[in-house]
Amino acid sequence: MPVGPPYRPVDAAAVALAAAGPLALLWRSAAPLVSLVAADAVLVVNAAAGYTVGFLAWPSWIALFSCFAAGGSRVRGAAVAIAVPVVAAYVAFDPVDTVDALPYIGMTSLVAIAAGEISHRRTRAAAAEAREAAESRAQALAAERLLLQERGRLARELHDSLGHTVNVMVMQAGVGRRVFADNPAFAREALESIETVGRTALDELDRLLRVLQPDERRARTGPFAPTVADLEELVERIRATGRPVELRADGVQLTAGSARALYRIVQEALTNAVRHSQAGPIRVEVRQEADRVLLDVTSEGAPADDVAPGRGLVNMRERARAEGGDLEAGPVDGRFRVRAHLPAGTMVPA
Repeated sequence: MPVGPPYRPVDAAAVALAAAGPLALLWRSAAPLVSLVAADAVLVVNAAAGYTVGFLAWPSWIALFSCFAAGGSRVRGAAVAIAVPVVAAYVAFDPVDTVDALPYIGMTSLVAIAAGEISHRRTRAAAAEAREAAESRAQALAAERLLLQERGRLARELHDSLGHTVNVMVMQAGVGRRVFADNPAFAREALESIETVGRTALDELDRLLRVLQPDERRARTGPFAPTVADLEELVERIRATGRPVELRADGVQLTAGSARALYRIVQEALTNAVRHSQAGPIRVEVRQEADRVLLDVTSEGAPADDVAPGRGLVNMRERARAEGGDLEAGPVDGRFRVRAHLPAGTMVPA
């Protein structure tokens, strides 16, 4: 565009400088300080060459805004340190006395700095909000996973403990009903055993409920830590139904977790034996082999015709695997065998 004195007329150099100013903004997001230096250099060269400033001040202000919007404290300090001598150089080189324009230049620069600061704070707030949302989602997912794990654990506990005792009670009640007329003394023993097993079931239920009530659990006993005596009690319950059970438990050492797993596996194996076979002896053997404890539960007798698959074997395998062991179950030479290997320890004698 035409300009009058004292400015030089527009020529190719003026057009090149007019194009270089906006091009300096291409790096304002990735390198705002470089963009500011380039825009300011174009502005100073343009003034020194005698051309009118036109719109070339705007790239400098936009670059200054970008330094405060996207840069850190060092970038901001450097931007201010660059802007001050650039303004002085522009005032010195411009062909027209621009001292009167200093308040406008200073005000516009302050507006650019304030707008950049506001943008910077909003960006940080949005990033913090996004991080908090991501953390909340991650915590919710972790809590959901823990809840599902706890539900699965409680389901296994209910299945293994209460399922066992209820099955024993049903079988003992059936035996007592069949012999009630011919052998009332045995029937009374069956009723007494049902009472004892029922109380045990209530204790198990109370222990599981305390898991869901942490405040009450603090004032009560700790986790269930079974021993050989508890295995003997399990075996006696089955014997009370009329099934012969042989228990052989050598002196082995187990951690508390492995001891609980072994107890629950024996409990479920005995329950399955009396449910799914009509008669025959049951043998339970626990022995230590090097750093592993071997459990064998074998039952003889013809299996019942109406056997339906359940969660018993799945729960036993999960318990063994959770303690670093393994479990296999199936028919062997006309018998059904449950065999588990668990890591030995030095905490709970079994």
